[in-house]
Amino acid sequence: MKGEETVDHNVKMLWHGIYRMYNQQAVKHDITTSIGFVLLIINSKEGTPATKIAPLMGLESRSLTRMLKSMEEKGFIYREKDPTDGRSVRIFLTDLGKQKREISRATVLRFNEFTKQSIEKEKLDIFFEVVDQINSLIDKKSIF
Repeated sequence: MKGEETVDHNVKMLWHGIYRMYNQQAVKHDITTSIGFVLLIINSKEGTPATKIAPLMGLESRSLTRMLKSMEEKGFIYREKDPTDGRSVRIFLTDLGKQKREISRATVLRFNEFTKQSIEKEKLDIFFEVVDQINSLIDKKSIF
C-alpha cells in the first residue's frame, strides 16, 4: 500500500498544508501558528487555567511551558494565581495578545469561509461526518 492511499497519510498532508498556510500569515505578525492557536484558546476575559491549554492543543505540558514562557517574554500573555485555587495559574492575554488573537481569529475565519465558498456544502458535510467517524474509531481503540 502506498502512503497516499492511507487515511493517516492524507490527514497528515492536509494538516501540514493548513499549518504551513497559517504560518505564512502568522510570521507577518511576529507569531507562529502554534502561538496563534494558544491565543485562540485563552479566554480573553476570564483567562484560562494553564493546565487546560496543553490537552486542547494536543501538546505535552513541557512543550506548552516553553511556548508560554516565549509568549510572556513577547508580551502576549501574563500569569496570575487562580483566586479560587492557589495552586493553579491562569493565563491572561495582554492588550498585545488580544490584538494577535484577533489576527489569528480572522485568519482562521478567512480560511474557513474560503473553504465553504470553494467546496460544496454536501461534500463538506460528508467530510465532517467521516472525520467524526474516524475519531470515534480512534476513541474505541478496538482496532488493535
